[in-house]
Amino acid sequence: MTRELKFGRRAARSGQAKSMLIFLHGYGADGADLLGLADPLAPHLPDTVFLSPDAPEPCRNNPMGYQWFPIPWLDGSSEDEAKAGMLRSIDDINAFIDARLADEGLSIDRLAIVGFSQGSMMALHVLPRRSEPVAGLVAFSGRLLTPETLAAEAVSKPPVLLAHGDQDEMVPFQEMALAGQALTEAGFETYGHVMKGTGHGIAPDGLSVALAFLKEKLPTS
Repeated sequence: MTRELKFGRRAARSGQAKSMLIFLHGYGADGADLLGLADPLAPHLPDTVFLSPDAPEPCRNNPMGYQWFPIPWLDGSSEDEAKAGMLRSIDDINAFIDARLADEGLSIDRLAIVGFSQGSMMALHVLPRRSEPVAGLVAFSGRLLTPETLAAEAVSKPPVLLAHGDQDEMVPFQEMALAGQALTEAGFETYGHVMKGTGHGIAPDGLSVALAFLKEKLPTS
């Protein structure tokens, strides 16, 4: 049984949503942490409605925030707990996507996902295994959880933009190259952007590249 995710929403500036962007936040954060990105993006994406859910579980390391799954080396959980948490969150995210698209009267090809850190990990795992591709996926500072299974398990292949800080102290910068190689070899249209001098975060240049990608991939009519 899936869990209902609480979420924040920013309506399309034009008053009519022709596309949707869903943010997936990182470990220990919440939906509001990324929903603020709608402020700089919305003027350039006036027909896009922005949604940002809270992950379903309170974070073990930060009870004020949430997690998509526990992280053993950070919170002392077991590998089995981490895997079980991830599997449950996969179902939750899929249910959330389907419900929100139905709410807005939009089809899957009008959806883009922007993830950060653990949210990127979830997006990179969930979206290729859906039956139809989203318009685009932006993954900031994440990693591909099971690169060895991607080619065999990918059902749909949305275009992907990977962005990562080369000074990331939480998710090693090398993960960007590993994900990019696996995605490319599996036949994904894959782009990459290095946020130079950036740690575990989203730099202005990364957001600018993401905006250009989203403007190109999201339908406007």
